[in-house]
Amino acid sequence: MSDILDLFFKISLAIFMAGSLLEMGLRIILQDALRGLRNFRFIAHTLVWSFIICPALAFAITRVIPLEPPYAIGLILLGMAPCAPFVPLLVDKAKGDLGFTAAFMVLASVGTVICMPFTVPLLAKGLTTSAWAIAKPLLIVVLLPMAAGVILRRKSDPFATKMLPIVKRGAGLAGLIWCVLCLIIYGKSLLGVVGELAVASELLFFALIFVGTYWLGFGLRHEQKIVLSVGVTTRNLGACLAPLLSVPDMDQRATLMIVLALPIMVIVSVLGTKWSGRFASPASNGH
Repeated sequence: MSDILDLFFKISLAIFMAGSLLEMGLRIILQDALRGLRNFRFIAHTLVWSFIICPALAFAITRVIPLEPPYAIGLILLGMAPCAPFVPLLVDKAKGDLGFTAAFMVLASVGTVICMPFTVPLLAKGLTTSAWAIAKPLLIVVLLPMAAGVILRRKSDPFATKMLPIVKRGAGLAGLIWCVLCLIIYGKSLLGVVGELAVASELLFFALIFVGTYWLGFGLRHEQKIVLSVGVTTRNLGACLAPLLSVPDMDQRATLMIVLALPIMVIVSVLGTKWSGRFASPASNGH
């Protein structure tokens, strides 16, 4: 029974990832993305925070807080894959710049596929897998679906518009099934983790990221800082889990650490946008 649940867990995760990234691609209007991609400061902040500071911060926390090795691996993986598929929703509610959101999603997705296969073996010492074993699922369920969505939007805007709600519902259903399976498989374990240092380490990680990206987002307007903070604080959990799926008999606590991040990163992002809203100018609030 557990083998069947595990199989459906992996299938629903793959469909959720591919569907979410296809939806992300269908939402990206290249002209909007190019506006953000022409902003050197935004690109620099995005790349430095996403692929240098966050992995380094996650690694540092595992050295300061005495986590069990599987939890440490989970946190390090979380540090390597920015941008949850629901970032546009959070950015829109926080009155962030959706054009810069498109640019961030492109940078985050491409950067994750390029960087993760090399940084995982370097930082996650307990994870014995090859760079290609990590890159393959990322290419299949992250980069290719997003690229397909962008191309569809570019080639046929009306068709992409019709496809978007269908893909959104399909990805949402797969995500719901995945969440239910998470509760079935890891529910008791999640309750057991609540009192451990794993939760504290994730809270520290996500809180430092949000505050750091907002306060140190020099040269960016408030609505651009919101994109940076929400995009970097939220994590692509599917991409984080991908390396674990290629390792046989991986300690489930590493997976548990990544699953646990879902509610924590959403709560920190929502509270963070409310906190940062106090520093927005009236013009930004009317954005």
